[in-house]
Amino acid sequence: MSARYMQPLRILTQFTFLGFMVWLLLCFYNFVHSVNSPIARSIIERPDGIDGFLPISGLLGSVSWLRGDGINTIHPAAVIVFITVIVVSLLLRRSFCSWICPVAALSECAWKTGYKLLRRNWRLPVNMDVVLRSLKYTLMAFFIYGVAIAMNRDSLLNFIHSDYHKIADVRLMNFFLHLSPLAFGVIFIIVLSSFVLRNPLCRYLCPYGALLGLIAMFSPLRITRNPESCISCGVCSKVCPTYIDVMRKTSVASPECIACWRCASHCRFNTALSMSAFQRFALPGFIFAILVVALFYGGTVIGALSGHWHSSIGMEEYVRLLKNN
Repeated sequence: MSARYMQPLRILTQFTFLGFMVWLLLCFYNFVHSVNSPIARSIIERPDGIDGFLPISGLLGSVSWLRGDGINTIHPAAVIVFITVIVVSLLLRRSFCSWICPVAALSECAWKTGYKLLRRNWRLPVNMDVVLRSLKYTLMAFFIYGVAIAMNRDSLLNFIHSDYHKIADVRLMNFFLHLSPLAFGVIFIIVLSSFVLRNPLCRYLCPYGALLGLIAMFSPLRITRNPESCISCGVCSKVCPTYIDVMRKTSVASPECIACWRCASHCRFNTALSMSAFQRFALPGFIFAILVVALFYGGTVIGALSGHWHSSIGMEEYVRLLKNN
């Protein structure tokens, strides 16, 4: 498959996952409301995939697992999804961000819409951009230090099995359903800025993306430029959503690269840019797309088959927790 067809394929994949995640959210919303209905309790089940929206829970569970305590039964799917995304990033760079993440999909729609309306996307001054990008790494360091270093084994286990953590999914849903004026203002600013800037939330504030970017630096795959085929037109650098100067690099190792293939797709000479393993073996785009979906979906299947997917929190426990919340 020519790299020119990668963008329709990527966008199709993005919106397929986005639709699935919207369905998950609706199922979970119905589940929470069924908790207070004795009739509906026996009909509606909690969708375990909702744990994928709890990356901090995934980090907590992964650290606990690495310390030898096994995968917890409170939000096991959060751990499985977290580990799966780490593996995907290690093998296929930050493809999760540009192929699967629903927030990134909506953010991309926003800046593309802004470009159509305004005929441009603004770019912050370099110094300001660097300072703001450091925020996501600061947040990442804060969470990793707070979980992996500051919390001892007992504290970590106590938090994982606490009532607060048990309904972290419900708390997150209620946060967005009942926004405080401050939270609404912050989200409004982020949404508004997403129409004039390219992916501001992902670029400046997402600690998850910061972690995946650092891990992706060890990936064997990178966008590689063939100087003999390149005519230095600059199109690749212009279309890059993370402003990497692809035209002046032989190999893109930046943690900001989200493996979206936009540079390769828009290259005027298809042979000038490729996604290559160890900078030598070009990987066909169609195979890359299959690997992204297969690895992500395969990780969840392995989690389910190994018994680390379904939460041990029963309906009666949810009733008690929500009544006391």
